[in-house]
Amino acid sequence: MAFPALIPDLSQSPGNVPDLTDTGTRQRLSAPALEAFFRIAEIWKLRNDDAMALLGGVSNGRYYDLKKHRRGILTQDELTRISLLTGIFKSLNILFQQKLADEWVIRPNSHAMFSGAPPLVMLIRDGVPGILNVRRLLDGRRGGR
Repeated sequence: MAFPALIPDLSQSPGNVPDLTDTGTRQRLSAPALEAFFRIAEIWKLRNDDAMALLGGVSNGRYYDLKKHRRGILTQDELTRISLLTGIFKSLNILFQQKLADEWVIRPNSHAMFSGAPPLVMLIRDGVPGILNVRRLLDGRRGGR
């Protein structure tokens, strides 16, 4: 699945990171980021509560408004989270067959990082550091690190 090229990869290109403190930049990136996020949430079969947690604990009202309208200006934190999750999604689809790529985050995982729990638990519990750690793990597997 291809995502709009407008979503920057915030973990891989530190020299090209957009200024997410700028409202215009966040406005430009928000719509494609929301499309990507809700498509990933659908593919991963996330419950709404889990999707809200992945966005940083947004309120029910904000979440359902974003989900319904796919517009609104995301915060720097929300854009960063979506960028990292998009990278995880991409890595999973490079590393695994479609079925496993789509189920990986919700399946129990024997890697020491996850202690037998599904990766989704760590993504939610540990927030951005946890999302970044999972991203690094998968990027390492992709690159043979």
